[in-house]
Amino acid sequence: MLFRSSAAICGALVALAFSVAVARSETHGDHSSDVVDAASGDAIVGAASTYNPFKPGKEEGGPKTATGERYDPSAWTAAIKTSLRRKFGGVQFGARPKYALVEAVGKKVIVKINDVGPLRPGRIIDLNERTMRHFDPSMDLGVIPDVRVSPLAGDNWTPGPVG
Repeated sequence: MLFRSSAAICGALVALAFSVAVARSETHGDHSSDVVDAASGDAIVGAASTYNPFKPGKEEGGPKTATGERYDPSAWTAAIKTSLRRKFGGVQFGARPKYALVEAVGKKVIVKINDVGPLRPGRIIDLNERTMRHFDPSMDLGVIPDVRVSPLAGDNWTPGPVG
């Protein structure tokens, strides 16, 4: 009798663990197929560069981005061209950051768009250091041509590599 109770409890714990794992993958996402479905609007194609506005000694913790967050070179973030601000949900101070799918050189990554800037002609997005290293590990290229950026609907995305 004790064995049956232990087996039933063990089975219930396994079922619970499985349902938690499924729920986590649904909310935090294995984004591979969900990302394509959530891409809102037409993708923008252009060049991507990298940026690091941090100047030691200027502001403790790094400068603030357009959303009010501190710049973090180790996060999956990017700055969109100022003229594209509206297409990406009006990135502005105090507003929730927006998300985008960035595709280049056979790789995909979800980034949090938390800043805007007047980028050089032909460039549509500035990737922070971590994101740029995903596409260009040696950071030798400096600029990646033919990058495809698609705004993502909603704000429940986990930034990082897709697929």
